[in-house]
Amino acid sequence: MVDLSPAGINPIYSLHLLPTMTEMLYMTEGCYLKEFDAKVVAIHEKSVVFDRTACYPDGGGQPSDTGVLQSKAGTAKITHVKKAEGEVYHEIDGPLPEVGETVHVSIDWERRYAHMRMHTAQHLLSGIVYKFFQARTVGNQIYADRSRVDFMPVNFTDADVQRVVAEFDGAIKAQLPVRIYMMEKDKFLNHEEGERANIHLLPPEIKVLRIVEIPGYDMCPCAGTHVASLAELGKIKILKVERKGKDRYRIAYTLG
Repeated sequence: MVDLSPAGINPIYSLHLLPTMTEMLYMTEGCYLKEFDAKVVAIHEKSVVFDRTACYPDGGGQPSDTGVLQSKAGTAKITHVKKAEGEVYHEIDGPLPEVGETVHVSIDWERRYAHMRMHTAQHLLSGIVYKFFQARTVGNQIYADRSRVDFMPVNFTDADVQRVVAEFDGAIKAQLPVRIYMMEKDKFLNHEEGERANIHLLPPEIKVLRIVEIPGYDMCPCAGTHVASLAELGKIKILKVERKGKDRYRIAYTLG
């Protein structure tokens, strides 16, 4: 998810905060929920809509969750999850359940947890780069084994990158918490971070923001999944630093 405090509003974030018929359990009950029961409320071809889900839908640079669906019809794979037009669609490979049936879903936890670590690392990396260079996060893509973030305006030297890595690893060693909470949009605007964000670009019907905060480094609206402590990340390993245009650099990284 693009770090909104230095970078502006990601449209996918707006989409994920808009009201939906499906209760988003990772937003309310936490990101560590590995399985859940849900009622099937609709079926659209090979996609199923539940009344509640802990699956993260694709968007904001973070891939969707996958998993396994258990129903009366048998076992099926959830291959992709997306949010569109106020619904969350779970694409199914295998036998479909019936509308009205209660089913059991198990999330591919290894994949989910890898995304949680990578996404949290992106927040910390973005916060450090903004703190040192006032460079905004202008793009990112998260994968299970690696990720990348684009920054501008900045022109990184080798010494700059080493400074960022040292600060990152220092924050990990300090085992700082990662706090997730809801805040009224107007209240967030009173914070320094709110003044940097383009909150006015959010749809007016969004009144409450989901805030992800790493004390001393980052505080921004985000609808993604995250770990509870930086201690879960491990040290960062820079895979590549490359120029992507005038005053724009990309950092690709993985985690120990």
